Amino acid sequence: MAPLQLDDLRRTPNALAEHYSRFRVEERLLLTGHSHQAWPDRALDGQVRAFADAAEHVDEKWQRAFATADRFRQALRTFLDDRDGSYALAESTHRLLVAFLSSLPLTRRPKLVTTDGEFHTIRRQLARLSEVDLPTGESWLEIVRLPAEPYETLAERMAAAVDDRTAAVLTSAVFFASSRIARGLGDLADACHRHGAELMVDAYHSTGVVPLALAEHGLEDAYLVGGGYKYLQVGEGNCWMRVPPGRRPRPILTGWYAEFSALADGARPDRVPYAPGGDAFGGATYDPTSHYRGAAVHDFWQERGLTSAFLRQVSQHQMGFLRHLFDQLDLPPAFIDRDRVTPLGGFGGFLALRTPRAGEIHRALRQREVFTDYRGHVLRLGPAPYLSDRQLEEAMGHLGEAVRGLSAQ
Repeated sequence: MAPLQLDDLRRTPNALAEHYSRFRVEERLLLTGHSHQAWPDRALDGQVRAFADAAEHVDEKWQRAFATADRFRQALRTFLDDRDGSYALAESTHRLLVAFLSSLPLTRRPKLVTTDGEFHTIRRQLARLSEVDLPTGESWLEIVRLPAEPYETLAERMAAAVDDRTAAVLTSAVFFASSRIARGLGDLADACHRHGAELMVDAYHSTGVVPLALAEHGLEDAYLVGGGYKYLQVGEGNCWMRVPPGRRPRPILTGWYAEFSALADGARPDRVPYAPGGDAFGGATYDPTSHYRGAAVHDFWQERGLTSAFLRQVSQHQMGFLRHLFDQLDLPPAFIDRDRVTPLGGFGGFLALRTPRAGEIHRALRQREVFTDYRGHVLRLGPAPYLSDRQLEEAMGHLGEAVRGLSAQ
């Protein structure tokens, strides 16, 4: 099978679209690529395989389930060009985040550094941890929350906030509301290393659309967290946390799977044993169906040549095309506009349009069978590799009609 080329995806019909028939990507304008990409039909084969293994092997299915999970871990290593990291898997990034936080020496290092642009998983949990509700009137954690903007200086400002009281820094690789790519994360990782702090990078909005080769970006010693609900097309339940090499974490929030490994430290009978690396964050009995789905989708991607580099090429074309189409609409900037300063390469996989009426526009587009979403005053348009250029043109035409109709009211 010949590798796909960009022109194969630009044309109508898009060369991938037939493989996403159950999501009806040829019939609908799904600009939800940044929030919920369609699953290829192959995903259903994975789910059926999970059922078949359970039916045939009953309790003995688990060795097959664990092997399938390892195949999904290998897919993640491929996307991150990761030689040495190990991967914890869970149903949500929130479970992984709180387990990570519980592994930190917060009594000795009660300071966490983050930004005001983080997704709700980090935002809400750190906000709650910083609330003052102790009898002393003092918060037991210090949360330093820096403005994400200006993005050009964010890594430098975060590095300056790290000191010997800092347990961890938590920030995004691509910011979920603006689509802006974080720069200078390698320098931030160096600052964390000098002070003995951990760096946690939220890679949910980058993996599968913005290459993040760890060695190239100086992130070999960093934790990363992400999931497959968005760009990886593998749906719910496929969240992961990359644990850097050499770590022996002992999270307080722990499940009995964390002592499965034959390498679990049993030398101290007075202490709870943990497996090394990512296995230390193991939970308990879970539904393995999502991992079968994830492995099946990865097999399909490999067959079609959907590498991280190629997907970035497709995304940049689609993003540039959407920007061009939006500019041609010549809509009133006070009503709706885009970032006209940051170059195309500074964005992730969706077009963020600033408008005080984002919700209304989103609903007007939905009435026209154009699927988008919005965050506050930002309307988000997320293309995906199974959409043709003609579909992007059609969707942007509907945007122009919706905005003109609302602005005339």
